[in-house]
Amino acid sequence: MLSQEPVTGVITRGRYTYQLSEVIRHRAWVEIDRAALRNNVRQIRSLLAPDTELMAVIKADAYGHGAIKVAGTVLESGARSLAIATIGEGIELREAGIAAPILILGAVNTPAEVAALAHWNLQPTLGNAEQVEVFASVMERLEQVLPVHLKLDTGMSRLGTLWNRAADLVETALSRPSLKIASIYSHFATADDPDPTIMELQRRRFQEAIARLRAGGYRPPCLHIANSAATLADRSLHLDRVRVGLALYGLYPATHLSEKIALQPVLQVKARVSQVKTIPAGSGVSYGHQYVCDRETKIAVVGIGYADGVPRNLSNRLKVLVRGRVAPQIGAITMDQLMIDASAIPDLKPGDVVTLIGRDGGREITAEDWARELGTISWEILCGFKHRLPRVSVGE
Repeated sequence: MLSQEPVTGVITRGRYTYQLSEVIRHRAWVEIDRAALRNNVRQIRSLLAPDTELMAVIKADAYGHGAIKVAGTVLESGARSLAIATIGEGIELREAGIAAPILILGAVNTPAEVAALAHWNLQPTLGNAEQVEVFASVMERLEQVLPVHLKLDTGMSRLGTLWNRAADLVETALSRPSLKIASIYSHFATADDPDPTIMELQRRRFQEAIARLRAGGYRPPCLHIANSAATLADRSLHLDRVRVGLALYGLYPATHLSEKIALQPVLQVKARVSQVKTIPAGSGVSYGHQYVCDRETKIAVVGIGYADGVPRNLSNRLKVLVRGRVAPQIGAITMDQLMIDASAIPDLKPGDVVTLIGRDGGREITAEDWARELGTISWEILCGFKHRLPRVSVGE
């Protein structure tokens, strides 16, 4: 299983009792604020018309937040359906008792995969006629009808049939009674760009494709094209459904969209100090001695490293929070540990909590901060935290 569900219970040894929730946080962990998640769902829904459905995108273990717990929370808060990337992700949710409709955004091509989809009541994306034929053949043998979602490529150049061939794809699907078209959708490539030129081109292409279908006598049951950025940018793009991922987790797809609604980051990454010591001037720190102290320095070893999802390329560039103060990370980040310059933090001791992403006192470090430093995107940062970091729910 991918998700790290919160651990509960106790360990009793003789006259000593230990809370498991404390034991698993002896080194490093990820905190998931369910109250913030519920707030974000409310904020997103405030933008939507009453008849527009919120589909929560929880692929990649809910962007590293824990798919099972996130699924339950967003569905309780008003999301109507879920979107994932793989069959395995869908099976995990079904085994956890999640009954909501689940759309698989990724490609599914083999008969064995089709049979698995039918068994687990998952809904696929079909992007070409060959897929339609494979799916229809398997479902006919199973004597079942499967809801499917048809994808049009309006400019992403990834999955889907080109928008100007939409009628061919729809006609092929309609000709196979074992398939039921549940929706037709597309995906924006540049909805987070302040320049809407390409997004508007994709909108026009999608509209043109749907207009031709309607002119031919077919009325699609559900249309959707808006991701998080498009959902925040333009209400006219909401259509029947919006597919929201990043914004659920409290991050904005682009700075110019940050005033639309008040989102709250859901994830925090924390670790504990494992040793504190003072080293003399001229001492090298960590592998390769990339950092050499120019003065006597109090360093703290922190129990988290690149095997947990802290990028090694942040070495000597990372900042952390300790007791509401900013401390620089020094030396190469190692697989399981990193070092910080704790000279400005009095009375630091093993067991003290270090915040790598999140808020401590009046200061905050965000996934966007890491992304800017690395020249990447916040999506990649969130998805990078490995599963040996327990996910601990707060804000219940």
